[in-house]
Amino acid sequence: MERECEKVEEKLYRIGMFSKMNQVTIKALRYYDEVGLLRPRFIDPDNGYRYYSSSQLEPLHRLMALRRIGYSIEEIKRVQDGESEQRILQKKKQQLMKEISERMSMLSQIEGYLQQEEENYHMVIKRLPEVIVASTRKVIPDFESLSSMIPEMGAMMEKAGCICAMPEYCFNIYHDGEYKEEDIDIEICEAVTEMKEDFGDLKFKMIDEIPTAICTMHKGPYTSIPNAFAAAIKFAEDNGYEIIDYVRENYIDGMWNKDSEEEWLTEIQIPVKKI
Repeated sequence: MERECEKVEEKLYRIGMFSKMNQVTIKALRYYDEVGLLRPRFIDPDNGYRYYSSSQLEPLHRLMALRRIGYSIEEIKRVQDGESEQRILQKKKQQLMKEISERMSMLSQIEGYLQQEEENYHMVIKRLPEVIVASTRKVIPDFESLSSMIPEMGAMMEKAGCICAMPEYCFNIYHDGEYKEEDIDIEICEAVTEMKEDFGDLKFKMIDEIPTAICTMHKGPYTSIPNAFAAAIKFAEDNGYEIIDYVRENYIDGMWNKDSEEEWLTEIQIPVKKI
């Protein structure tokens, strides 16, 4: 509010002095004036000099304190207009707590990523869509038995007239709930375009969507896949995830299209939820 100098009884300070007294820039004081947060007590009509009074120290310090804790200009205006400062503070506290939680989660993932750089496993959180599958389930003596089980299933699918979905999605589900090297309860699933009648050991079913899954790529022979599982499970534990369903191995490249085991590519998929 502009007032004539002779009518102002309190001590006035030029904007430069007021700036030094309060360790706030002249630019900031001019900005607070422009947005209506703190207007000079007096503006000299002859030279345009701005003057502030000692009674404006407390409002300025309050304004500066609110700015330091993240108040926006509009929020400070609402406080000046009488809105409850406590209510705004509680809301900002909740917002900050959420941001801190998100930042801590990001930090944990960065630390995990740095470790994954050493292990060559990089984790991705994604959704596994609903899918129609043709499947066969058996208890096999060891992992080597997969080499015969997969072609047998392929032959049955051909006889049943199955058409594979695109993009192709072939994966194993382990029903033991733990890692085993013998007597393994395994189900081989292949995504297909339509549901059909069961054909001998070949079963058809709909697998529900998995909203959240930890996924990582394993390149190399199947014998070293347990290393990928271990890395994914550790990531889940370190980042507050709980495993909620059977893990999957999604076969992308393998013996059917790559000559070298070193070129085989398998995606490990672990359904989880945030604890």
